[in-house]
Amino acid sequence: MSKTDTMEVVERRGGILVHVAELRHVREFNVLLALLLVGFLISLATPYFLTTNNLMGVFRAFSLTAIMSIGMVMVIITGGIDLSVGSAMGLASLVTALAFEAGFPTGAAISAGLATGLVFGLTNGLLITAIGLPPFIATLGTLSIGRGLMYMITHGVPVTPETPEIFSVLGQGYIGPVPVPVVIMLVLMIVFAVIMLRTRFGRHVYATGGNEHAARLSGVKVNRVKLTVYVLSSTIASIAGIIGFSRYLSAEPASGFGSELDVIAAAAIGGASLAGGVGSVTGAVIGAALVGVIANGVVLLNINTYAQQAITGGVILIAVSLDVLRNRLSGGGN
Repeated sequence: MSKTDTMEVVERRGGILVHVAELRHVREFNVLLALLLVGFLISLATPYFLTTNNLMGVFRAFSLTAIMSIGMVMVIITGGIDLSVGSAMGLASLVTALAFEAGFPTGAAISAGLATGLVFGLTNGLLITAIGLPPFIATLGTLSIGRGLMYMITHGVPVTPETPEIFSVLGQGYIGPVPVPVVIMLVLMIVFAVIMLRTRFGRHVYATGGNEHAARLSGVKVNRVKLTVYVLSSTIASIAGIIGFSRYLSAEPASGFGSELDVIAAAAIGGASLAGGVGSVTGAVIGAALVGVIANGVVLLNINTYAQQAITGGVILIAVSLDVLRNRLSGGGN
């Protein structure tokens, strides 16, 4: 090998090392490493983890949480929070079921479910931007209202209407070996990742969460941005609700109950800062995947299932603590 060739190899390796060093500072990369590490440890403990059937089952299981986390992370980036996504999910599922029960065609029934999420998000957005309620209070209120409406409508009895076979494809179908809900999750992830990284709206979302006052002075219509992300959050949650109903073909009165905690956990584990201005769609989906893999590992390793919440809570604390420490070491905090 000539001296010139040797120098080129050294430069190439040096460039690779620089890229690796840069990746270490990318939040999504760190979460992905954690996901791969957890998966590797589980695969050492049980031979069933890496089977195709199990992995596709894991993907299907966390896909709804991942879908909802896409909307949640946009809200969190603006410095807000949406506690009502579980209710939006459940109510959209119920409205879709009632539409089928009333004889609506598939397209109209799905549209009714999506409209439910849109109205839910519009209510949240107006309460926060027009009236000035704190996001925590506004979405806590709509969470309770949505939950109450579900029990009032169903009287605690599941709604199980007759549905066309084509509708069940949304929740039960496959494209090749991949479940349809997973495909929908990946499509939504790609679309909204591009929106957040490549469009003016995405830049305005980050600007609003980074410094709202400065964003206003720069011409960003902050209230419009906030209204939009809350509408998107609930509408995306309604998509998850419709897929969930399609999978089980039954709208349960308790559908979506407590899912907001898993969704917020996914966003936080994925690197979103609850202070606003930081986070990504990709990171939120990877965070949901990490929670899903942990849940699967608990089952495969025959660990007490009641420990799952404790393990997930520990992962959240570790992820957020590492993020705070990283900010302090980089001079981003006091």
